[in-house]
Amino acid sequence: MEPPRAPALRRLLPPLLLLLLPLPPRARAKYVRGNLSSKEDWLFLTRFCFLSDYGRLDFRFRYPEAKCCQNILLYFDDPSQWPAVYKAGDKDCLAKESVIRPENNQVINLTTQYAWSGCQVVSEEGTRYLSCSSGRSFRSVRERWWYIALSKCGGDGLQLEYEMVLTNGKSFWTRHFSADEFGILETDVTFLLIFILIFFLSCYFGYLLKGRQLLHTTYKMFMAAAGVEVLSLLFFCIYWGQYATDGIGNESLKILAKLLFSSSFLIFLLMLILLGKGFTVTRGRISHSGSVKLSVYMTLYTLTHVVLLIYEAEFFDPGQVLYTYESPAGYGLIGLQVAAYVWFSYAVFISLRHFPEKQPFYVPFFAAYTLWFFAVPVMALIANFGIPKWAREKIVNGIQLGIHLYAHGVFLIMTRPSAANKNFPYHVRTSQIASAGAPGPGGSQSTDKAFPQHVYGNVTFISDSVPNFTELFSIPPSASSPLPRAAPDSGLPLFRDLRPPGPLRDL
Repeated sequence: MEPPRAPALRRLLPPLLLLLLPLPPRARAKYVRGNLSSKEDWLFLTRFCFLSDYGRLDFRFRYPEAKCCQNILLYFDDPSQWPAVYKAGDKDCLAKESVIRPENNQVINLTTQYAWSGCQVVSEEGTRYLSCSSGRSFRSVRERWWYIALSKCGGDGLQLEYEMVLTNGKSFWTRHFSADEFGILETDVTFLLIFILIFFLSCYFGYLLKGRQLLHTTYKMFMAAAGVEVLSLLFFCIYWGQYATDGIGNESLKILAKLLFSSSFLIFLLMLILLGKGFTVTRGRISHSGSVKLSVYMTLYTLTHVVLLIYEAEFFDPGQVLYTYESPAGYGLIGLQVAAYVWFSYAVFISLRHFPEKQPFYVPFFAAYTLWFFAVPVMALIANFGIPKWAREKIVNGIQLGIHLYAHGVFLIMTRPSAANKNFPYHVRTSQIASAGAPGPGGSQSTDKAFPQHVYGNVTFISDSVPNFTELFSIPPSASSPLPRAAPDSGLPLFRDLRPPGPLRDL
C-alpha cells in the first residue's frame, strides 16, 4: 500500500515528466505503511538512522491469527548484525535471527504473550486477527542505522499489514528526518536565499551589459543556469518542508528538483566549454564540426544523468545505504566529467596560443574551474569511501551545493561590469558580431575565421550617459571597400582584442 500523495503538489509537476519518469515513491523513513503477503520466511521492511538518545518507533501491526506467530527484528549497522545477514545466501531464517541480541530488546514478538508488543485478538467478519500497537525507543553510543525486518522461521509464509512512524525527537527540524538527513532543509533554505541573490545580481549585471551591447550568449547561459538552480532549490525546500510536516513528502517533486539541478549543471558545463573555445570572447561562432561534437557530448551527458536518476529510483536496494555515484551510471558521469576537463583544457590552451592578450581572463578562469572540474569526482570518491554512512547524505548535500555556489560565484565576480575588473572577458559588442556575420558586398557570408580585427570599439565602463570621446577619433571603414579578411585556412579565430586601442596592426 503506497502512502497517500499530496494532490496540490502533484499539480505542480509537468504531465510530460510524469509520463517519462513514472517512478514509484520510496519510503525514506518517517511514516511507512503497507500490506505484504509472501511465501518467504524473512523480509526486510524499512530502515532509519536514529539519534543516540531520541530515536522512537511507534507501530501498528495486524495479521490473521492463523499466521501466528511473527516477529519484528531490529538490526543495527554493526558488521556482525545487518551486513552479516542481508543478502547472505548461506544463511537461513534461523541463522539470521541468531545474530540478534535478545538482551538489547531487538525482537518484538507479535503475540499476546509478549506484553511489550501491545497485541490483542480482534474479530472482523468472522476472522480473528492479532492487532498490535505499541512503540520502542532506541539508545546507542552514536547515531546508527537501524533495519527493521519481519520473520517467521519454519512457517507457511508471511502476511502483515503494517504502519510505522519513525522519529528523532519532537522538533519540526528533526522529527521525521533520519539522522543522516539532519540539516538538509536548513542548508537548502540557506543556499536558496544565496542563489536568489546571485540570480538577481546576474540579472542586474546583464541589464548593465545589455546597455553597453555586451550581453553575450554565454552570459545569458550563466543567468539561465542560476535561474534553474533557484527553481531546483525551491522545489527541494518544498519537498523537505512537506516531508518535515507529514514524514511522507512527494517523491515526484523531489525527482523534478533533481532534474532541474542536473539541468543547471549541464547548462553551466556547456557555457564553460564554449568560453574555453573562445565563443563570444575571441570568436563569434563555433565551427560546424565543433557544434556537432558539443551536441553529441551534451546529449550523452544528459542521457547519462537521466539513466542515473532512473537507476537510483528503480535499482538501488533500499536495504543498503547507497550513494548516487555508487552505480555504473555514476561512474560514467565521473568519466564524462574528466573528459570534459580534457576538452576544456585543450580549448583554453588553443585560445591562449592564438590570443595571448586574453591571459588576464583565461589564466584565472582556467585555474578556478580546474578546481571545479575535479571537485565532483573527488567528492564522489570521498563520499563512497571516506564519509560514514550515518552522516553521508547531509555532508554530501552541503558539499555539492557549495561546489555549485563556488562555480556561480567565481563567474559572477569575473564578469562583473566594473572598470576595476581586469578579468572581464567581453570586449566586442553584440552588434559588431552580428554585422560581421552579415553577407559581404558580393553576397558571400563571412566565416567565423574571417572576423575583421578593427571593428572593435574601445569598450569601457564609463556611464552610458557620459560620451566616450575616444571613439570620436575612430575612422569607420568605407562601405564600398571590403573589410580585410584572414586567409581561409589560416586557422585564426574570429577576432582579436584591441583593448586598449593601439597602433594599427596587420592581419
